[in-house]
Amino acid sequence: MKETTLCYLERDGAYLMLLRNKKEKDVNAGKWIGVGGHLEEGETPEACARREIAEETGLVPGEMRYRGIIDFLFLTDRSEDERMYLYTSTDFEGEPSECNEGTLRWIPKGDLMDLNLWEGDRIFLRILLEDGGFFKLRMAYEGDRLVSAQEMND
Repeated sequence: MKETTLCYLERDGAYLMLLRNKKEKDVNAGKWIGVGGHLEEGETPEACARREIAEETGLVPGEMRYRGIIDFLFLTDRSEDERMYLYTSTDFEGEPSECNEGTLRWIPKGDLMDLNLWEGDRIFLRILLEDGGFFKLRMAYEGDRLVSAQEMND
């Protein structure tokens, strides 16, 4: 199972979102997502999130809030299963720079659900917008279609 991170940076009631529109072969092409990426060998999820934020946005993150774990199960040949560590942060320095993976834009929280998002992302974004506590989700996709989503309890 591959491991990734995702962070939603917040400023003035908006999240910094990334429209994936610059890479030729991109599983997220045309979708709006937060910033993040794959853990490198020996890297902790928090270190990965910090590195990815800096690489994708040019921002320097300060304190980050660990919000949840999402397991993605891919029931077709699309991809290897994935565990994603989710963070939010209002503490960062700098202004966003050009990103080689897509277009960065501050999106007001009230407009997020109008974006072209993965269906599963809508579920955890709602939890974030409601300021829910730490959560664990398991989502299964067949191709691009979400076929199940469940909250996991320890």
